[in-house]
Amino acid sequence: MDGDRLVYSSGPDGRAVCRDCGRSPCGCAEGLAGEPRIRTQTEPVRVSFRRTGKGSGLTLVEKLPLHPAGKEELLKRLKKRLGVGGTVKNGALELQGDRRDFVRTELKAAGYKVRLIG
Repeated sequence: MDGDRLVYSSGPDGRAVCRDCGRSPCGCAEGLAGEPRIRTQTEPVRVSFRRTGKGSGLTLVEKLPLHPAGKEELLKRLKKRLGVGGTVKNGALELQGDRRDFVRTELKAAGYKVRLIG
């Protein structure tokens, strides 16, 4: 019997293998690169704008049901398409500037339910 076998994983950083792609972490095409598919969401993705002390503010994408690696990949694609900076903080995507409409249309095209806040 293999002693390196994962018995239980309580978080996204566990070594659970994806049922679709067979990799850990999941390498499935999510978001902008993947084809639209029906997603199981308990609540919509929240897209909001927050004005900060300096600069042009931040577009926040919260409650996105993706693995942290998937969030990084989605953020990378959004930043490249928009030509802006951004980061992932506390599980939320932050993009520089007011990009709510663009992010909303892209996430809806990827099959997510989206709600604009503010």
